[in-house]
Amino acid sequence: MPTPSRKPSHLFWRWCAIGAAVVLLALAFGAVGGWLTPHRLTPQRIVDALQANGGVHPGFRRNHAKGVCVAGYFEGNGAATPYSKASVFTAERTPVVGRFALPGGNPYAPDGSVPIRSFALRFALANGQQWRTGMNSMPVFPVATPQAFYEQLQASQPDPATGKPDPARLKAFFGAHPEAGPFLAWIKTAKPSASYATESYSALDAFYFVDAKGERHAVRWQVVPETKDAAPGPAGDTDYLASDLRTRLAAGPLRWHLMVTLAAPGDPTNDATKAWPDDRTTIDAGTLVIQSEQPQESGPCRDINYDPTVLPDGIEVSDDPLLAARSAAYADSYLRRTSEEAHIPGAAHAASKQEQTR
Repeated sequence: MPTPSRKPSHLFWRWCAIGAAVVLLALAFGAVGGWLTPHRLTPQRIVDALQANGGVHPGFRRNHAKGVCVAGYFEGNGAATPYSKASVFTAERTPVVGRFALPGGNPYAPDGSVPIRSFALRFALANGQQWRTGMNSMPVFPVATPQAFYEQLQASQPDPATGKPDPARLKAFFGAHPEAGPFLAWIKTAKPSASYATESYSALDAFYFVDAKGERHAVRWQVVPETKDAAPGPAGDTDYLASDLRTRLAAGPLRWHLMVTLAAPGDPTNDATKAWPDDRTTIDAGTLVIQSEQPQESGPCRDINYDPTVLPDGIEVSDDPLLAARSAAYADSYLRRTSEEAHIPGAAHAASKQEQTR
């Protein structure tokens, strides 16, 4: 007996269901890729804005492009162990690989062009965990949100006619962002220092220390140098910071103290533009010792992404929105420069300074 054929209406609804599934799948890809919201702030747009300001220098970081690798160790003294169970704070030595740098995307920027210096560290704990942190030699961050940071980058973009930022755009930006007041007050008097070794470096974002009982303590930290011979940078030498560091380390290790400040109830943990009052409890958690330096092109810091959200047990991120944005943007920058260095098809070639200036 012949099998009755399906009615045409059944086939129609089957094809409709398949088509709907395809459309939903495409919409899902579009949503994840940002195709449906082209103006949404993404890590790629932040890194693109950094490139627009500093230029494209294949193989280099898109921010803090000019730097030098360093290595040494951190020796805890136990003072922070009541607040964090991270083993790095016990009285033992933890190897570190760090990087001193200038802000901005130009790897050939003169050392005296900005008063800010940066210091990134990776602590390699004995239990296999890591603590990565990026710090800057300023007391507060200019803005509180990723969107405001992106707008600041746009306002700072060089005018094609002058090669410098348009003062009117910068004035309009800061006029619309009064939270930048403390940073602007600091920058008016800040001078480019002659040495990485004489600077204090602060992790401007808040974090949480978690103790052995699981209680969380809001903290900020900075490293404070033992070397105090601070002086303005020399005129006429555009690369004095690396040579100064090399000279100092040839004479012996350099030391900083890791100072951890505990927040009081009500201190903001989600706003890096606001400093906590000076009377907050601060702990000397141990000594950072830097013993050697290496060029960033071949040194151990070259392939490290100093993502500040890579943390060991005992330290957690806070609700500061800048932390997630930094993590995502650092990852995008890392992918771009390592793709260039690896000569992956479609990526730019990592050019030497001579090749780029031809």
